[in-house]
Amino acid sequence: MTVTMSTRVEELTRSGVPFVQATVVRAQEPSSARPGDRAIILADGTMEGFVGGQCAAGSVRTAALGALDSGQSLLLRVLPDGTDVFPESPGASIVVNPCLSGGAMEIYLEPLLPAPVLHVVGGSPTADALAALAPALGFVVARAEDGAEPAGATAVVVSSHGGDEVGAVRTALAHGVGFVGVVCSHTRGEALLAELDLSEADSRRVHLHVGLDIGARTAPEVALSIVAAIVRGIRLEGLVAPAATRASTAPAQAVDPVCGMTVTIGPDTAHATVDGVDHWFCNPGCRTHFLETQPS
Repeated sequence: MTVTMSTRVEELTRSGVPFVQATVVRAQEPSSARPGDRAIILADGTMEGFVGGQCAAGSVRTAALGALDSGQSLLLRVLPDGTDVFPESPGASIVVNPCLSGGAMEIYLEPLLPAPVLHVVGGSPTADALAALAPALGFVVARAEDGAEPAGATAVVVSSHGGDEVGAVRTALAHGVGFVGVVCSHTRGEALLAELDLSEADSRRVHLHVGLDIGARTAPEVALSIVAAIVRGIRLEGLVAPAATRASTAPAQAVDPVCGMTVTIGPDTAHATVDGVDHWFCNPGCRTHFLETQPS
């Protein structure tokens, strides 16, 4: 059974797999792509779908991996050498592809990343308020009381009020969580910090008396201040899930020795070994030209 692009997008989204959706929004002849053509680019460089021939697809793949790394959407302009047919506009990136056989293109690249996981420890009113509020802001909530582990969480918040706070913090740190918040008083926070005896690096990940100061009094207000602190960490401070749960390491890249294009190396990338040195190419034509120019 043929799987449609929309079905594949839904499948990857449900599975929590990061990917980039590439959509052709403008294409000029003789480009083989047409507006509305789509492709999916995975973190290992695999491309599913069609957004142009091999040279255009190579430029899209390389730009898509950059978008996946930054998490920022991008309008990519792929132009033949010596062509400037599209006007400049903010948010657009131009790639001049000397191997493109005419036909400038614009492709919108949208990284679709897994929702951040908020791991909540404790059954306090604040913990319940957090679990109720966070999904409205795009978080997936996992609760220790339901048997969930902090592995893969973007943030852990401990609101057990007298439970094993030390153990919960140590477990979160051991799983590489970058934001570990504890709902506690300043006095309890100082005692907890002394008991934990953390390294400087770990101390930067632990937030005692967690939450932005908004004068919160009720449990929902405290939950709001905590979620605000986590959102700030994500949006302004680069807070992400532990590396082991994020996209796999991006594939290596090389420069095509013929045309100078940056090439993302994959199983189907044109390749040649000359005198023990590996070379990769944006298309078989560059590879053939390269080999023909080598001394006998």
